[in-house]
Amino acid sequence: MERDAASRPRVHLPVLDHASSLGSDGRRVRVVPADVSGRFILARRIGFVALLALGLALPLVRIDGRPALFFDIPARLFFVFGQAFNAQDAPLVFFVLSGLGFGLLVLTAVLGRVWCGWACPQTVLLEGLFRPIERLIEGPRNVKLRRDAGPRTLDRVARTVGKHAAFAIVALALANLFVAYFVSMPSLETMIADGPLAHPAAFGWTACIGLALYLHGAWFREQLCLIVCPYGRLQSVLTDDDSLVVGYDLSRGEPRGRGKDREGLGSCVDCNRCVVVCPTGIDIRHGLQVDCIGCTQCIDACDEVMDKLQKPRGLIRYDSLRGLRGEARRFFRPRLALYGVLGIVGLVVLGLAVRGHRAFEANILRVPGAPFVVDGDVVRNTFEIHLVNKQDHPVSMDVTVRDLAAGAEVDVGSHFELAALESRLTMLIVRVPRDGFVPGTHVAVRVSSEGSAIDLSAPVLGPD
Repeated sequence: MERDAASRPRVHLPVLDHASSLGSDGRRVRVVPADVSGRFILARRIGFVALLALGLALPLVRIDGRPALFFDIPARLFFVFGQAFNAQDAPLVFFVLSGLGFGLLVLTAVLGRVWCGWACPQTVLLEGLFRPIERLIEGPRNVKLRRDAGPRTLDRVARTVGKHAAFAIVALALANLFVAYFVSMPSLETMIADGPLAHPAAFGWTACIGLALYLHGAWFREQLCLIVCPYGRLQSVLTDDDSLVVGYDLSRGEPRGRGKDREGLGSCVDCNRCVVVCPTGIDIRHGLQVDCIGCTQCIDACDEVMDKLQKPRGLIRYDSLRGLRGEARRFFRPRLALYGVLGIVGLVVLGLAVRGHRAFEANILRVPGAPFVVDGDVVRNTFEIHLVNKQDHPVSMDVTVRDLAAGAEVDVGSHFELAALESRLTMLIVRVPRDGFVPGTHVAVRVSSEGSAIDLSAPVLGPD
């Protein structure tokens, strides 16, 4: 029998007048997600382990005698998977950062917020380290909530202290690992052995980073995504109806309801399981929301319920908004075509920039002080040539004068042996007869090494 309009269950429409982690009074609602099992959470945990292992290995694994990733700030040297870069290679940072940003933009257009739920450092640390520690010490969600609602017993206090002690240890270990990227692991071990007073700067950075990580894991948590990170706020312009998102099939699930009499009801039994497993506390049934990080935990939770009810999986699933409406999803679309063109242009420019990367650098600089000196009948200009060997082995460099005014003299070394990654300053002195000085005179030199050459030029100044 069909139910009349008065008795038919109503479709639940979204009512999103405040953030998912805020109560109606504006206070924060602490999110304690329930445990979930399934194919997506298993894949994410494997990914978390792999990313954590990678982060641990990069400062430990050595390539050509140096860490795989090492940023030596004082020496202005940077080692990336066996390649050495120095301060003169700073323009390449633009291509790296812009390439990462552009890649995230394209990834979002195709796969939605898969970065947030699967690979963002915030998610990896929170879901891969801090929450598992919390569950291990305080138990699953229902046990923790029941204990927290009860009296403050010795067991509760002991578990809380133990949890925060574990958080502090993990945060301190991560902070030391982060500092190792900038001082190298052997140097870090030496600094730890010497004590904080011997290396106050390194100790200060470690303490600040450790405190930030502890506060993040113990307190701030999902608020970093909901309040600080601008990426979620850009989701509406980065995605479209064909982007892959975690969504609820409204046509299949509504009207939702419980009970054995399922006539006129959708597949959703309103068990709220998708809500209690969400790490940001949202109800995915309200549609795509800025607080959703695409973690897929609601998919695993709903699939588990559908299996028990012997219903098809996919009430909550990875799909596009167009697919959730029952329409065919388009992959190739104008936005992706534009991204493809921009990506090709970026790769070409990057290729040209990398091609211009030289194994050595040379610069000519005027020494501080007076721009020139009149010494009797001679006008003297003094310069410094900065030579930098960017390779992991010794090289020879030759300096030759290519152009100079007639009658002028130059004092400069002609041959230099530079050790691996060594930089050296050498003087270049130009003497021009005062009666033969002509404004606009230049000195030009060539620095060559291993078949490559850099031409340098500087103006020679004198009295008018």
